[in-house]
Amino acid sequence: QVQLVESGGGLVQAGGSLRLSCAASGRTFSTYVMGWFRQAPGKEREFVTSIHWGSGSTIYADSVKDRFTISRDNAKNTVYLQMNSLKPEDTAIYFCAARTTVFSTWNYWGQGTQVTVSS
Repeated sequence: QVQLVESGGGLVQAGGSLRLSCAASGRTFSTYVMGWFRQAPGKEREFVTSIHWGSGSTIYADSVKDRFTISRDNAKNTVYLQMNSLKPEDTAIYFCAARTTVFSTWNYWGQGTQVTVSS
């Protein structure tokens, strides 16, 4: 069982930056994939980015490419999402998620953290 706890959300002006953290407790393995999703009011939850825990391989949604960076700290069992050049359309609840392999569904979810970008 894996528990995920996000932190770092808040209010920022357009063009600003925020860094989200996702601390994973419980056992994690090199096959795990960690991801960030977001859900804006009235919209479906959407994929933002993911990172393979073992290889460090990353995937980004087109909407955040070149602005957001996902990274991991294996020693701290923590995944980060550095968000730069934020736009009002980035406003959403951001969720950390994990799946046990690249072929699995997203098994584990955090409670979410609010990110609000003012114009």
